[in-house]
Amino acid sequence: MPSFDISSKLDAQSIDNAINVTRKEFTNRWDFKGSKSQIEFDKKAMNIRIATETEMRMEAICDMLHSRMLKQGLDPRGLDESKPHQPSGTLLIKTIGIKQGLDAENAKRLLQCIKALNLKVTAQHMNDCIRVTHKQIDTLQQVMLACKQSACNQPLQFINLKS
Repeated sequence: MPSFDISSKLDAQSIDNAINVTRKEFTNRWDFKGSKSQIEFDKKAMNIRIATETEMRMEAICDMLHSRMLKQGLDPRGLDESKPHQPSGTLLIKTIGIKQGLDAENAKRLLQCIKALNLKVTAQHMNDCIRVTHKQIDTLQQVMLACKQSACNQPLQFINLKS
């Protein structure tokens, strides 16, 4: 029976590439010359740490990161941004978490969206993904389209389409 999985995971290597390009870009910009700006990626904790002196530079680095992520094919909705804080006087520090897997709220929304289609598909929530099965692949493609158009605040990937 044909099936596919709906998940929400960002590739760590693509994120690392986007961060490296962002770092190169802001070190070469004239308005960042002489600044103590940094951007680091922790692959184990799956978070990004940005440190800089001013709020304007923080926004500029975040904008550069978002544009580089889009060019890498990553959706910035997968980032969980916090407000910058100033623990040690001169530097602003912002920690950006990376959402991995579907959280319970978005999974529930997607399941309701799938059930509202009335297509007689079977949708199961499994750990951090949703498995959808049906007899025909065309019906599964309709479900994919409906999920893409749903108001989900996480990037969705459709993987393991099996016939």
